[in-house]
Amino acid sequence: MKRTKEILRASAGVLAIMLAATLAQAAEAAGGAGDQAAPGTSFKWVHFVILAGLAYWLFKKVLPPTFRHRADSIGAAIAKAKAARIEAERLLKEAEAKLGTLEEEVAHFRAQAQADAAAELERLRAATKVEAEKIGIAAKAEIEAAERAARVELKKLAAQLAMDRAESLVAKELTPALQEAMLSDFVQSLQGRPN
Repeated sequence: MKRTKEILRASAGVLAIMLAATLAQAAEAAGGAGDQAAPGTSFKWVHFVILAGLAYWLFKKVLPPTFRHRADSIGAAIAKAKAARIEAERLLKEAEAKLGTLEEEVAHFRAQAQADAAAELERLRAATKVEAEKIGIAAKAEIEAAERAARVELKKLAAQLAMDRAESLVAKELTPALQEAMLSDFVQSLQGRPN
């Protein structure tokens, strides 16, 4: 409907310009018998009317959609830019909020790290204490084992020395006559026993 009205207006405008040009030409031809009109004036007016009509049509029909398309694309770009600006402002506010809480987070992380370090230190101390106790128990067991081995070795040595001493004493005290008497006593004790 709107388009039809625009077409009618454009057509009426072109017709009005053509009518005006025709009337001007007729008036010039009728009233200008004494005045000799320059040759081709009417031709120029017809061309002017045609060019004016084309210019009107161009400005009324062709250029508005082009301008409208261009305006729409500019409007879309402006809307995009506005959305991007709003998003950037939102991100900026988030960054500022995070930056504001950054000191608190850093303090929290430091406190957490100190607490973790203290807990780890305490755990290491406890583990070291347990290991030291285990090492102490193992050392004590090794000392006791070494002590037992030393006692056994000492007993062996004492027994060996006692045997050596007894052997030397027996060798000094035992004469061949005494050996013969002991042997004959032994043989007699064997004879008196029942088999």
